[in-house]
Amino acid sequence: MKFLLIEDDVPTAAYIQRGMKENGHTVDHAKTGQEGLLLAGSHPYDVLIIDRMLPGMNGLTVVKMLRDIEVKTPIIFLTTMGGIDDRVDGLNAGGDDYLVKPFAFSELYARVNALSRRPPMSAFRNLLQVDDLEMDVLKRKVTRAGEVIDLQPKEFMLLEFLVRHAGQVVTRTMLLESVWDFHFDPKTNIVDTHVSRLRSKVDRGHKVELIQTVRGFGYSVRAPSSTS
Repeated sequence: MKFLLIEDDVPTAAYIQRGMKENGHTVDHAKTGQEGLLLAGSHPYDVLIIDRMLPGMNGLTVVKMLRDIEVKTPIIFLTTMGGIDDRVDGLNAGGDDYLVKPFAFSELYARVNALSRRPPMSAFRNLLQVDDLEMDVLKRKVTRAGEVIDLQPKEFMLLEFLVRHAGQVVTRTMLLESVWDFHFDPKTNIVDTHVSRLRSKVDRGHKVELIQTVRGFGYSVRAPSSTS
């Protein structure tokens, strides 16, 4: 595979390049956002690895500009900014994954491999619907029975994941990994709390409850015809 690494820290860049080359892959390296933007916009890559804190043009700006010009290559952010809001900002900018420094190369390599296997962004539907619930992913707009539902960024991500898996049972572990990027059990009820808030916005006032609890497993979004 061929990667583009946009990283201004020389030791970090050398560490990543050495590991990738030892595994048989090619890595182009850009030290600035401007240089990386030019390379990513004009050459094909399997995955882009982008530091968020770059001199001049930062990583968020680079990713937003790449998505604006329809570059659909999977992107993973590298950053020292590990807060939930920081992760949301990165994902909303168009990133696909987010890895906090310091990190083990084995984890970066596993995540890059996972991203390379994903279908291209064009394969994902931007307009989603379950019964009278509609989501416009690009416009970040949700309506039910024609009425707009105001969702916080994390609520939108949670609902999008549930709707994309409509009719299936989604476990709490799946939600922790896909929505919160937690690859461990945080020992909190964060999933249940957010689902409860989401349900109050999506289902309250409607005869049909689309967000259902599957006791002992997780949650599911189902249209009336899919319910028992």
